[in-house]
Amino acid sequence: MRVLVVEDDRDLSRQLKDGLADSGYVVDCAFDGEEGHFLGDTEPYDAIVLDLGLPVMDGISVLERWRRDGRAMPVLILTARDRWSDKVAGIDAGADDYVAKPFHMEEVLARIRALVRRSAGHASNLVACGPLEVDTRSGRVSVDGQPVKLTSHEYRLIAYLMLHKDRVVSRTELIEHLYDQDFDRDSNTIEVFVGRLRKKIGAPVIETIRGLGYRVTDPGEATADDAN
Repeated sequence: MRVLVVEDDRDLSRQLKDGLADSGYVVDCAFDGEEGHFLGDTEPYDAIVLDLGLPVMDGISVLERWRRDGRAMPVLILTARDRWSDKVAGIDAGADDYVAKPFHMEEVLARIRALVRRSAGHASNLVACGPLEVDTRSGRVSVDGQPVKLTSHEYRLIAYLMLHKDRVVSRTELIEHLYDQDFDRDSNTIEVFVGRLRKKIGAPVIETIRGLGYRVTDPGEATADDAN
């Protein structure tokens, strides 16, 4: 999952980036409203953490422009403005949730998980497909109840596919959501990780849709198009 943090306090930005990265997210950072607006407008983020008191362009203006332009990614407002009127202004501008500073990192992480989960149409942290289960809260993956040890890249890939199960996900979409803007993006990397995942998981839940991408589906529903 890929998250954008728009926060001008560099120490706080680093704290958020480290906390999110430790929880398995890929994180891009912007330090003013103009840069944040540009990234949010041009890159496909699964969630955005947005400060209100930003230089160049304030957070409310950034959020209003995103929503006006049809950008629907979940946005968590994070700000020192804790008056009820500021909260109402943020929600009315299009925010999905609100956390006031000072904050506990665990609360921010929980709210981000909830936003990403609901955006993908899931009510629970536990996502299952046949014998495969992914717990997005703990980052644990299991098959038939037995834990599967994955690398961080492998986990991000299977978690994204599971959150979007029964939908064909292209290699391009996977690259855009699993790697930050500075990563040397190569679709062959995705094929390598899919191959590793299939070996580790065992169950044939990752289906290849030729020319389109991949789909996680119950083994009983997989088609003859499954490959590699």
